[in-house]
Amino acid sequence: MLARVLLAAVAAAGLWVMPAGAAELSPLLVIHDRQFEPNALAFPAGVRIKLLVRNLDSMPAEFESYDMSREVVVPGHGEVTIYIGPLEPGSYEFFNDFNHEMRGSVVVKPDDAKGK
Repeated sequence: MLARVLLAAVAAAGLWVMPAGAAELSPLLVIHDRQFEPNALAFPAGVRIKLLVRNLDSMPAEFESYDMSREVVVPGHGEVTIYIGPLEPGSYEFFNDFNHEMRGSVVVKPDDAKGK
């Protein structure tokens, strides 16, 4: 129950921000009701991301990103791990190739600690 409340709070905010300084980040992206939750993820530049994509729907979905060169099918009621980065500052789009209306983005911000 607590996990659902936290997920709802993150989804309502619409943006998942990870702190700078970590060598590898492990955020969670959930597919639920034919949507990515959250639909925007933000990270500092220069970190490796271990993205867990969990599909709560019964239908499979495909996490696809031309920008990040990733294409992975997420089975219904299943999950996959996708490694991303390190990425340069910018915006990187992703979508469900089985439902093109399902879209999201990864926003990579300069790492201020390095003076970028």
